[in-house]
Amino acid sequence: MALSMDDVDRFEAARPRLEAIAYRLLGSAGEAEDAVQETFLRWQAADVGRIEVPEAWLTKVLTNYCLNQLTSARARRETYVGRWLPEPLLAGDPMLGPAETAEQRDSVSYAVLVLLERLSPGERAVYVLREAFGYPHREVAEILDITEAASQQIHHRAKKHVADGRTRTEIDEAAARRIVEEFLTAATSGRTEPLVRLLTQDAVSVGDGGGKIPARAKAFEGALAVATFLRGLFKPSDAKRAWIGGAPGIYASTANGGPAVVAVVDGRVVGITCLEVTPEGIVAVRSQVNPDKLVRATERWAAAHHGEAPLHTL
Repeated sequence: MALSMDDVDRFEAARPRLEAIAYRLLGSAGEAEDAVQETFLRWQAADVGRIEVPEAWLTKVLTNYCLNQLTSARARRETYVGRWLPEPLLAGDPMLGPAETAEQRDSVSYAVLVLLERLSPGERAVYVLREAFGYPHREVAEILDITEAASQQIHHRAKKHVADGRTRTEIDEAAARRIVEEFLTAATSGRTEPLVRLLTQDAVSVGDGGGKIPARAKAFEGALAVATFLRGLFKPSDAKRAWIGGAPGIYASTANGGPAVVAVVDGRVVGITCLEVTPEGIVAVRSQVNPDKLVRATERWAAAHHGEAPLHTL
C-alpha cells in the first residue's frame, strides 16, 4: 500500500531511535542502517491504518529482524579473517542514541558492545531494550513474544554477564582527552616504561583488520606485552604508511562515549583505538582498522570540520 506523507513522517520521526536500537543489537552502523531500511519496507507494505501503536510495531519488526541477523552473523563471523570487533562511532553520532542516564551511556560503550557479543541474541535484545531504552518487561515480552517473567529472568542473566566482564567507569569528555594525550605521549616515547605505568597488570590489546589491514587477532595480555606491542605500533615506518596510504595524523577524541585515539590520512579515518579505563588504569586497548568499519567515522570526521593540528604524526 502507498504510504501517505504523514505515514512517512511518522517513520522518519522514529528512525533515530530505531537506528540506535539496531546499532546496539548488531554492533555495526552499516548493518543497523540496513535493518532500519528493511523495517521501512515492511512498514510500506503493511496496512498502516490498522496498526494501533506504530512505535511498538516498528520496534518489534526491527528487533526481530536484528535477531535473525545476529543468528546468521554468528555463522559469518566463524569465517571472518582475524578478530571481529564492533564498529566504533565518534562523538556526536546520532546513532549512539540517548545518553541521559548512566545505563544508556554504558549500553553503547565500546567495552559493553564487545561484551554483548558473548550473549545469545535473545539476551542481547532484552538487555538493550531494557537498559538502553527503558522498555518495561511487559513491552519487551510483547516485542520478543515471550512471557514477562521470562523477560525479567533473561535481563537478570544478561545484566550479570555484562557486569561480570567489566568495571563501570564514568569519564567526561575533558578527562577522556587528558587520558588520550597521556597515552599518546607514552606510546610515542619509544619506551615501554611510561606505557606500563598507565596499564593495569592484566591489560589486553587486540585489533580488527578484517583481513584487509594487518591487525593482531590474538590478544596481547599483560602490561609489559601490551606496552611492547604499542611501542612498535606507534613507531613510524614506511611499511605502515604504505598499508594505509600515507602518514597518519593522530588525534585525541571520544568514541562510544570513551577515550579514543583517531588516526586520519587526508581526511580519511584509518584507525580508531578505544581505551577501556578503570580507576586502576587502562585495562583494554581495542583497535578498529578494518576500512569497512570506518566509513561512517570518516563521514562524521569530515562533517565535524576538524581544523586542529594532530597531536602526533606517524
